Amino acid sequence: MAAGLGTRLRPHTLTAPKPLLPVQGRPILDWSLAALPPAVDRVIVVVHYLAEQIEAYLKTQKHFKQWAAVRQEQPRGTGDALRACRGQLRSDHFLALNGDDLYGAKDLAALAARPAGLLVYPVDDPRRWGIAFLRPDGTLEKLVEKPDLEGRRLANTGAYVFPKEVFDIDLQLSARGEYEITDYVSALAARQPVHVVEAKYWLPVGNVEAWQKAENEDLQSVLGR
Repeated sequence: MAAGLGTRLRPHTLTAPKPLLPVQGRPILDWSLAALPPAVDRVIVVVHYLAEQIEAYLKTQKHFKQWAAVRQEQPRGTGDALRACRGQLRSDHFLALNGDDLYGAKDLAALAARPAGLLVYPVDDPRRWGIAFLRPDGTLEKLVEKPDLEGRRLANTGAYVFPKEVFDIDLQLSARGEYEITDYVSALAARQPVHVVEAKYWLPVGNVEAWQKAENEDLQSVLGR
């Protein structure tokens, strides 16, 4: 998913979409594609803001010969972005992830091996994140956005593996007037086990400080290829 405006990284995102901001000389999206496991043979990138730039990058990237760009003409949330890909999907299950976060290659491979699941990462400030609550068997019970809780919790990283049947779920507008991918996840968890995979590495590039941190990380060792 690479359709966002990147408002917290302005003015840098006034002329370039956030997934194309450089980290150690490579676009964030290039690192993301390189981290995908070998089981992934095709990528679909949802675009909106400065879409032409991302499409031009996809034409020159060397990671995947098979790719497609899907335009989200009216940005109506992450659930709508996922739904926009439905006509392009060919496989029985698929990964979905934020195009401007950095994920560990081994973590994504572990996620991809599940029939349905999400990647989580331990955080000490749960009020800033969507938090995963688990059932006794370790599968997902529910996701709660920015709960009023203290202590270490498991944050939703925005990386998922879905069966194609997820689109049988009738997604409704959320309280903020958007279609949320997390509503897909919660509804799926009520129907079947959604496995929770704890990540060893996750860096959401949400602001200038995180962007600067990414410049100093040993990304090659954790993101692969």
